[in-house]
Amino acid sequence: MAQSSESANAGSAFNGAPQKKRNVAVITGITGQDGSYLAEFLLAKGYEVHGIMRRSSSFNTGRIEHLYQNPQTHTEGNMKLHYGDLTDSTCLVKIINEVKPTEIYNLGAQSHVKISFDLAEYTANVDGVGTLRLLDAIKTCGLTNSVKFYQASTSELYGKVQEIPQKETTPFYPRSPYGAAKLYAYWIVVNFREAYNMFAVNGILFNHESPRRGSNFVTRKISRAVAKIHLGQLESFSLGNLDSKRDWGHAKDYVEAMWVMLQQEEPEDFVISTGEVHSVREFVEKAFKHVGKTIVWEGKDENEVGRCQATGVVHVRVDPKFFRPTEVDYLQGDCSKAFQRLGWKAKVTFEVRVTLLSNALSLAG
Repeated sequence: MAQSSESANAGSAFNGAPQKKRNVAVITGITGQDGSYLAEFLLAKGYEVHGIMRRSSSFNTGRIEHLYQNPQTHTEGNMKLHYGDLTDSTCLVKIINEVKPTEIYNLGAQSHVKISFDLAEYTANVDGVGTLRLLDAIKTCGLTNSVKFYQASTSELYGKVQEIPQKETTPFYPRSPYGAAKLYAYWIVVNFREAYNMFAVNGILFNHESPRRGSNFVTRKISRAVAKIHLGQLESFSLGNLDSKRDWGHAKDYVEAMWVMLQQEEPEDFVISTGEVHSVREFVEKAFKHVGKTIVWEGKDENEVGRCQATGVVHVRVDPKFFRPTEVDYLQGDCSKAFQRLGWKAKVTFEVRVTLLSNALSLAG
């Protein structure tokens, strides 16, 4: 019966009947912020999505549970999950050979910059060599000519910035084990592209946030703390460098850019950013404004505090334990190439991003 069906399909193809394009994506880091939005985006476009997730003793699928065909029973439907790890080349070969994807998005990483100083070797293994393992798995499975590969690169490559704003041709100067590991990943992608004519691209994404951002990242930490203060559950919280300036976008915008990069005729690397720069200090002020509080700053350096103008209560403190050993002070992306070649531009403004984060009061508890 199966043989007859296959013969019929072959006959249809021979007779010129239109064949549906096979869109199958593998996403590493599918349970993360970007992975969850990307899975959502691709499923809406009719893709079959395969996610690689690490084994955990606790459930770590909170960001993607709404994408199950039946969330109550974890029936997967067009989204299928595989246990795997970027430190295990055998499992990567097995998954890629079984799935035979048309697109691979490598979003898996130890992505916390400060923590990368404490977990330097692990960060290098996952973020740097893990990318090599994936590319090698594609080659081992004989799919170099059929798979399109997206690498989640980062503005942390620029580190001690050599040019403002930063664009695709700006020299790299990473300032953390995370940045250094991602630099290796960037160049090994370029190497495989040139050595094996593989469609492999780097998306140099500047900071991007959302209500799905992990709570130990600064924007989510601020929004959750402000929500708790507003609800009377917390009086103050601590931050590191208040004057650090970043180009903040929204993750939902940025995963669309990832997909667009893989729909091009030729592989190219792109900076993805908003072109706007805001400090951590400004983010704090905007978040408090959203709940009707004005913050005034007193003191200097480690002794600086942020008080509520109306009550005088200290809500923000500076704690040196959150400082990086080598700081990245200013990141601003020039995404003009992405606009010209891809037609991509960030849609969500800074004001809306702060509002979206601050509105997630239900996550404060």
